[in-house]
Amino acid sequence: MENHIEKTKERSPVVLWILVFLLFLIGLAALISGPMLFLAPDGHLLQWSVSMLEGTPFANFLVPGVILFLLIGIFPVFVGYGLLKKPFWRWPDRINPLKQYHWSFSASWAVGIIILIWIITETVLLGYISVLQPIVGAWGVTLIILTLLPPIRRYCRRYS
Repeated sequence: MENHIEKTKERSPVVLWILVFLLFLIGLAALISGPMLFLAPDGHLLQWSVSMLEGTPFANFLVPGVILFLLIGIFPVFVGYGLLKKPFWRWPDRINPLKQYHWSFSASWAVGIIILIWIITETVLLGYISVLQPIVGAWGVTLIILTLLPPIRRYCRRYS
C-alpha cells in the first residue's frame, strides 16, 4: 500500500512521550484560558483589563481568545493525538509539505512555530507582562527541537 506508515511492534521513543505530553499540556492550558478570554472579552475572568490592549489592534480579548483556543489549544491536542496514533487521514496530508513524514511531524513543528509567533507578537504588542512569556517561548523552541530529533524523525518516517 502506497503512503502508509510502517507499523512496527517496537516501542515508541521516550522523546515521543515527552513531545506528546508537552503538546497536550500547552493545549490544555489554552483550552482553558482561551474560552476565559472569549467568553468574558473584558478579561475579568483572568483578572486582566482591556486597558492592557491599548495600542494594539484589539478592542477586547475576544479575537485573541479565539486564536488562543484554536491555534494553541485545539491544534496541539490534535497533533499530539496524530503523533500517538499516526492515523491515515488524507485531509491533513494534503497540506503536509514533507511527504516523506507522517503529517503529524510537520504539524508538530508548526505548533512550535505558532507558539513562538504568538508569544513574540504578544510581547511586542503588550510588552513584558509575565514570567510566562519567556517560559512559553522556551516551550515553543523545545517543541521544535524535540520534533527534529532523530528518534521522532524515524518514528514519523513513511516507508513505501
